[in-house]
Amino acid sequence: MLLKIINLIKLFFSYQFSIISGKPMHNGMPLGISIEPTNSCNLKCKECPTGMEILMRKKGKMELPLFKQAVDDLSNYLTNIIFNFQGEPFLNPSLFEMIEYASKKKIYSITSTNGHFLKKENSDKSIKSGLNKLIISLDGTTQEVYEKYRVNGSLSKVLEGVKTVVSSKKEAKSQLPKVVLQFLVTGENEHQINEAKIIASKLEVDKIVFKSAQIYDFKNGSPLIPQNPKFSRYKQQPNGTYKIKSKLKNRCWRMWSQPVITATGDVLPCCFDKDAKYKMGNLKENSFREIWHSENYLDFRKKVFSDRKSIDICKNCTEGLFKIYG
Repeated sequence: MLLKIINLIKLFFSYQFSIISGKPMHNGMPLGISIEPTNSCNLKCKECPTGMEILMRKKGKMELPLFKQAVDDLSNYLTNIIFNFQGEPFLNPSLFEMIEYASKKKIYSITSTNGHFLKKENSDKSIKSGLNKLIISLDGTTQEVYEKYRVNGSLSKVLEGVKTVVSSKKEAKSQLPKVVLQFLVTGENEHQINEAKIIASKLEVDKIVFKSAQIYDFKNGSPLIPQNPKFSRYKQQPNGTYKIKSKLKNRCWRMWSQPVITATGDVLPCCFDKDAKYKMGNLKENSFREIWHSENYLDFRKKVFSDRKSIDICKNCTEGLFKIYG
């Protein structure tokens, strides 16, 4: 724990120094990482590169030895691991072994699922693995609306899965994992927000979260952009086109705190790099520490601090507009 506190102090002060000086200085190791158990999925969701089959990477599943290698290198510093990036995490049969390994290292674990694999066996494994938070996507309260975004998805299967997890927790007399319903608000389902709150209450989940939708081609508008500005990342301009509401400053805390490791071991600067365009290195070739402090990573941080708007993956970044809690 002491090493984690010292690491946090190093990260915080080196980041603040970088903001003040305009020259990136990086001390310490990341506070958390996002792990991609797999980049395959059973659904065809809109605005998802995997679902739309436009992801420019080979399909694959992270191997357990590779995961353990990454965690062993970082366990003295990590406070959390997010077990998802692209794809459905529950499609990796080693997922629960990974979570259990992280738990034994006293690392807070989170995963997010479309909810189609939450039968009794997986629900029990989620509890036994020590998973801290389970986020389940619920993007509609009727099948007709739900499947507009979650193409090929079954709302009834998701609701049954939530009931199973909650029941398994009660049976095991466990407070974990915290079960969070996540409602991705779009122009097609925003009228169901109140109904979603009622469903969450009936299902006895720990929380419901309303998340704003990321849209790739937003400039000329989209049916997915909510009418309620509270739930939209985008703002309509007088000429009818749309722009991102947040200002893109030449800085990014994620460059100091939360990298992504893909299923094949590529280290990426953040979760907006879906196609691994800005690969910093690969864990099969170098240690994480070598990659994290490499010239390649330093050069990328410098570019973020000098001309972030020129980096394409940053252009749709909305920083603080991600989640609104219900």
